[in-house]
Amino acid sequence: MQPIIGFAPDADQTMPGILSDCTNLVPALTGMEGGPSAITPTGVPALDAAAQGAAVVYKLDDSRRLFAGTGTKLQELIAGTWTDRSRGAGYTAGADSRWMFAQFGDSTLASSGAETIQRSTTGAFADISGAPSASVLFTVGSFVMALNVNDGTIKPDGWHCCAAFDDTSWTPSITTQAASGRLVSTPGPLTAGARLGEYAVAYKERSIYLGQYVGPPVIWDWAQVADGGAGCVGKNAVCDIGGVHFFVGPDNFWLFDGTRPQPLADGLLRKWFAGNASADYLYKTVCTFDRENNRVWIFYPSSNATECDSALVYHVQTKRWGRADRSIQCALTYVASSITIDGMDALSATIDTLPDISFDSRFWLSAASVLSVFNTSNQIQTLSGSSASCSMTTGEAGDDDAVMLLQQIRCRYGLAPDSATVQTRYAMNSGDMFMDGPSGAMNDGKFDTLKAARWHKAQISFTGPVLVTHVNAKLKMAGTR
Repeated sequence: MQPIIGFAPDADQTMPGILSDCTNLVPALTGMEGGPSAITPTGVPALDAAAQGAAVVYKLDDSRRLFAGTGTKLQELIAGTWTDRSRGAGYTAGADSRWMFAQFGDSTLASSGAETIQRSTTGAFADISGAPSASVLFTVGSFVMALNVNDGTIKPDGWHCCAAFDDTSWTPSITTQAASGRLVSTPGPLTAGARLGEYAVAYKERSIYLGQYVGPPVIWDWAQVADGGAGCVGKNAVCDIGGVHFFVGPDNFWLFDGTRPQPLADGLLRKWFAGNASADYLYKTVCTFDRENNRVWIFYPSSNATECDSALVYHVQTKRWGRADRSIQCALTYVASSITIDGMDALSATIDTLPDISFDSRFWLSAASVLSVFNTSNQIQTLSGSSASCSMTTGEAGDDDAVMLLQQIRCRYGLAPDSATVQTRYAMNSGDMFMDGPSGAMNDGKFDTLKAARWHKAQISFTGPVLVTHVNAKLKMAGTR
C-alpha cells in the first residue's frame, strides 16, 4: 500500500500518496488524522467583545496569568471571571489593532501599537512612563524589545529596547543600556519580531534583520540577513518551534534558524496558498505551535474573507501538510485546570453525555498546555476534542494509453473511523475535468467500485476519529489504444 504523504495540491497529481485536497485532516507522526474539535473549558465565560490578542504568562514563582485584550479593555481570567485590568482611562485601540503580551520577570507588558506600552505585576495595567507605543513586543535576554514604534515620532522601521534588567526605563542611555534606532537598509515597516536564542529577529515584509547584543556604546548591533526576499506578513505570523522560527511570508512559508531562511511550500502548496488566501488581509495571519503534537497551525483569511477563517497545519518532524479550516479571533496555549471525579458534574449530568474527548487527551490533565483559540463568539475553546468528521481527496491514478478498471479502494488505519464513504471520480484524458463516478460505503475495511477510465481519483469521507496511514487502489487494465 502507498503511504500518504500529505496535502500537496501543487505537486504532480500522479505522485503516489499525495492528497489533492482534504478537509479537517491534519498530519500526524504516522499518517493523517482527523482534526480536533473545539471544547469550551468548564467555567470560562465569553469575553464581552472580540478578542484582539491573548496570552498565558508565567511569573518567576511559576504562577500564571491569562490575559485577553479587546478594543477597549485588558482583562484577566480570575476564578472563572474576566476581570478588567485596564488602566483607568481604558483604551481606544481600533478594530484592526492586535494586542501583544510579553513577560519580563514578574512584569506583564502589553502593547497594541496604539497605546504606550502597558505594565502590570499584580493588578491593573498602567502606562510605562517614557516608553514608546509599539506594534511588536517581545523579550530577549535582559531586555524588552519594541518594534514599529512611536516615541513622539512615528517610526514604522524603528526599534527600542528598555534598560538592562529594568522594563520601567526606556530613555536611551549608555549607562542603563536603553537604546533605540532604525532599520532602513530595506524599505517598509517592521511587521514582526521574536527572540531566537540570545538574538533578536526583526522582520519586514520582504527582509529580515538579526540583532545581537554587543554592549555599550552600540548596545544592539543589527545585520540584514541574506534572505532572497523572505519576510513576515504580520506580527502574529511567526512562532518559535524550538530554536527555529516558522513564519509566513507574502508568497511562501519559511523556517529561520539564524542563518538563512528555508522555504517550505515550493512544489507542494505555495501556488495554491497564493490563490486561496486574501492578499489584502494576509497580515492578520496567526501562527501558533502545538508543541505536544509537533504541529504548526496557520490561521489565515481566505480569498473572500477579512478575518481568519481557514487553517493549514504543518507537521515539523514529517514535513507533511494538512487543512483544518475554522474561524478564529486569536490563538494561545491555554493551561487548563484538572478535572476531578467531584467536578465531573460541571461537564455533564451523566456519564453518557460527557464530551467526546479521549481519556488520553491533555484536556484531563492538571496544568496541561493545550492549543486554544477564541472563536467568533468571543469564547475561548481548546482544540482537544475528538474529530467528528474529515475527508481526503487522493491524487490521480491511471495511464495515458490504457483504460483502467477501478475495482477497489482500501485504506490502512492506525485508528479506524466509525464509518466512511467514497465518491470516485474519473476522466478519460489527462487534463480533462473529472466527473463523478460510483460511490458507496466502506465494507470490511474497503470500498468496492467498478469504473473504467484512463484516470481515477477518490474523495473518502470519514465519520468519527481516524488515523489513516496508507491508501491503495486496485486497478486492472481494461483495454489499450
